Amino acid sequence: MLAYRMIQSLPDSYWKQVKTAEIKEVIAACAGLFLEAIATDFSATPGEKVELKLEVVKQLGGEVKLIGLSYLPTQKDSTFQIALADNKKYLFNTQVTLPDDIPYTNAYWLNEPFELGMYQVSDQLLRGKPETPKMFKVRFKLEVAGVPLDYERDVTFKRNDPVDGELYRPFEITPPVFANLENKVYVFADNAPQTIKVTVKAGKPNLTAKVQLQHPEGWRVEPTTVEVALPTKGQELSVSFQLYPSTNQSEGNIQPLVNIEGKTYDDELVLIQYNHIPTLTIVRDGLAKVVRIDLKKQGQRVAYISGAGDDIPQNLRQIGYQADLLTDKEITLENLKQYDAVITGVRAYNTIERLKFQQATLLEYVKQGGTMIVQYNTNNGLVLPADQIGPYPMKISRERVTNENAEVRFLQPEHPILNFPNKITSKDFEGWEQERGLYFCNEWDNRYAAILSSNDPNEKPLDGGLLVAKYGEGYYIYTGYSWFRELPAGVAGAYRLFANMISIGQQPKPNVEVADKAKKTKGTSQKKN
Repeated sequence: MLAYRMIQSLPDSYWKQVKTAEIKEVIAACAGLFLEAIATDFSATPGEKVELKLEVVKQLGGEVKLIGLSYLPTQKDSTFQIALADNKKYLFNTQVTLPDDIPYTNAYWLNEPFELGMYQVSDQLLRGKPETPKMFKVRFKLEVAGVPLDYERDVTFKRNDPVDGELYRPFEITPPVFANLENKVYVFADNAPQTIKVTVKAGKPNLTAKVQLQHPEGWRVEPTTVEVALPTKGQELSVSFQLYPSTNQSEGNIQPLVNIEGKTYDDELVLIQYNHIPTLTIVRDGLAKVVRIDLKKQGQRVAYISGAGDDIPQNLRQIGYQADLLTDKEITLENLKQYDAVITGVRAYNTIERLKFQQATLLEYVKQGGTMIVQYNTNNGLVLPADQIGPYPMKISRERVTNENAEVRFLQPEHPILNFPNKITSKDFEGWEQERGLYFCNEWDNRYAAILSSNDPNEKPLDGGLLVAKYGEGYYIYTGYSWFRELPAGVAGAYRLFANMISIGQQPKPNVEVADKAKKTKGTSQKKN
């Protein structure tokens, strides 16, 4: 206690505050103080009553008295005069009503609108903190050796697991209801509606509400309102809306709105749960992007060989393709022939060992008229040499274009991949996210056609991001452009060019018989003259 008194005699300063907090915890450790505030549930809503169980134990001797309890941020106080006996457990049960204006528990850097990698935090005192300070606390007022000391402890939730024992979870203040959309992006390639599923979750018991789907101007939704009843806290209910897109290419956001007794809520719930960290609850605007694309496509069925993982098959299904995920056992020539295109996911040649045995089958599929699209692979750890990934030699580099707004130039503007079935223009490279592409080729056989060129500022042009080769009756495409980022982000131009890659083998073939007749007619006419 002498050290505490000496610190208190110092002039007020930042370091006095720091050392006061530290010496108080040293005193608590020396006395073996155990102070705990446990809620009977892991969350509550503003204005709701919370059942608390408090525990106070002094384990190592010394003169310690409990003289009061305060419940922050409420005005509730309790006064005591209890001399704590050694190793005796003091338990207190109480009920606290949360203020109506208590803020929701959330990562403070997500409370305001933000851009990718840049967060807006108005409260300067929060900047740099690893987590948001908890608002709901209990202040234990003690007297140690005659000196008044206060200790604040966050309210937490605790449960007993039969295997792991006592498990703690942060107590959180949440909205009374959440509404989560099934997807973050919905892409429409035509005027047909899509079903939008909304999962409504109760943050408190006995919930009745009306759910609507906010949508961009020019779009239409049916029904306009859905009523839900959720009698139990934590209960979930899925509701569906039919969303009709605009007739022209456009994009915007949709957001579920839940009305409870005249107040509207629009938050979604994201839980981050791992054994090695406390459970994190993220409350954020439940927005999803919707995109109506002016898109044409040829072919219907595509096979997808997943690599390191991406969402492209789901994205292709949204624009009308049947995208089947193939296992390595299904990569047979007979099976591949039923598909208009075969696509390998990102880093497939880094992660699927058996591809080195199936490469000949894939190339034979191309030779017999198929289209194969190979997305980027790293140049280290390939399951077969880089010059064997395609039908002709090529070399994969570490070259990339990191600026998502970098100019993209057309090296062969008349090539079918830029013209069929969609006419690709510079506008299709607007609104890209995070980067243009990575692991471009820096060397390739002259039988590959380099289609696009791009580069970061003050760097050399990189032409190996989209290579197309005719092989036998089919087409082989290697692309380092970041489709795995752009399609899930709903970038309209990325969908249009990706559809062209799939469609390249479906171009109308010239009618040889008609062409021959035309030649003969032309020849006869010239002869008569």
